[in-house]
Amino acid sequence: MKRTTLKVTKMDCHSEEQMIRMKLSDLSVIYNLEFDIPNRLLHIVHSGENKLILKHIESLKLDASILSTVLYDQEVESTIQSNERRMLWYVLLINFSFFLIEMVAGLIANSMGVVADSLDMLADSVVYGLALLAVGGTIKLQNNIAKSAGVFQIILAMIGFIEILRRFIGIEKMPDFYTMIFVSVFALIANIICLYLLQMSKSKEAHMQASMIFTSNDIIINVGVIVAAVFVNIYNSSYPDLLIGAIVFLLVARGAYRIMQLAK
Repeated sequence: MKRTTLKVTKMDCHSEEQMIRMKLSDLSVIYNLEFDIPNRLLHIVHSGENKLILKHIESLKLDASILSTVLYDQEVESTIQSNERRMLWYVLLINFSFFLIEMVAGLIANSMGVVADSLDMLADSVVYGLALLAVGGTIKLQNNIAKSAGVFQIILAMIGFIEILRRFIGIEKMPDFYTMIFVSVFALIANIICLYLLQMSKSKEAHMQASMIFTSNDIIINVGVIVAAVFVNIYNSSYPDLLIGAIVFLLVARGAYRIMQLAK
C-alpha cells in the first residue's frame, strides 16, 4: 500500500473536491482520499502505481502534480479498521435489539410511530452490517455499499407509506400513550449513544458518513414519536401517531437520497 501526495493548484473549494471524488470513484485501487483544500493538497492511499490516478485527475485540468509517494503504514491502518469494526458492531447490536423491542411494543401499543421507528432501526442495522463489510475496502466498494443502503431505505419508506395510508383509511384503535413514551425515551438514549460512538471515529468515508446520517435522523424521529404520543393523549386521536409515522418514512427517504448523493 502507498500514500501519494498531489499538489492540485486549481482546487479552490469543495466543488473541485467533488469533481475529483467522482472522477476517481471507479478506480478499484484507491482506499482513501484526504483533501487539504487550503493548501491545495490531496493525499491518496492506494495500491499499484500512481500514474493512472494522476492521469484521471489531469483530465480535469486542475493543474495536478505528484509531490511524493511513500509506503503506507498498514499496521496503523489495521488498528484504525479494527476500532471501526468494533464500534460498528456495538451500534449494530444496539439498533437490532431496539428494532425487536420497538416492533413488539409498537404492535402491542398499536402505534404506527413506534412501528415505523422500529423498522428504521432495522434499516440502520442493515446499514451498519454493510458498513462492516466496507471497512478496509476500496473507495469504490464503500460507495457501492452506501448506495445499497440508500436503495434499502427507499424500499422501506415506500412500504411504510402504504401501511400508513391503509391505517388512515381504515378504523384503528387508539395507540397506547404510556408505551409510546416509555419505549421512545429509551430508543432516544440508545441512538444518542450510537451517534456518539460513530462521531468518535471521525471518519469521512462514505459508508461511515451514511451511518452517521441515519443515526442523526433517528434522534429526530425519537423526539417526534414522543411529541406525537403527547398529542395522542391530549386530543385522544390516532392522527398524530399516523402523522409522525409518515414523517419518519419521509426522513428515511430523505436520508436515502443524501446517502446516494454522498456515494456519487
